[in-house]
Amino acid sequence: MPWKDRKVPQRRCVACRQVRPKREMRRVVRTPTGQVVVDPSGKQSGRGAYVCPTSGCVSQALQRDLLERALGVTLEPEQRAHLASAVLEGIETLP
Repeated sequence: MPWKDRKVPQRRCVACRQVRPKREMRRVVRTPTGQVVVDPSGKQSGRGAYVCPTSGCVSQALQRDLLERALGVTLEPEQRAHLASAVLEGIETLP
């Protein structure tokens, strides 16, 4: 019996709009309580948006308010700075 190849989930970056495998992207989530966190597992409940883990995509997503629009939140300047470093460094929680 031949084994079927598993389908790799694909996600689109909110900044560059490039489609890549889910595991290569970083998921940012607005939790049901309204907190914005980076979700390394990709399974946390809440509204999610994906961004490439590159400084160009992260800065573009924050400068053009693409993450805010996708998540339906307004981020303060300090939250933006923490979010940028968390996405690039793979940190899970934000203050």
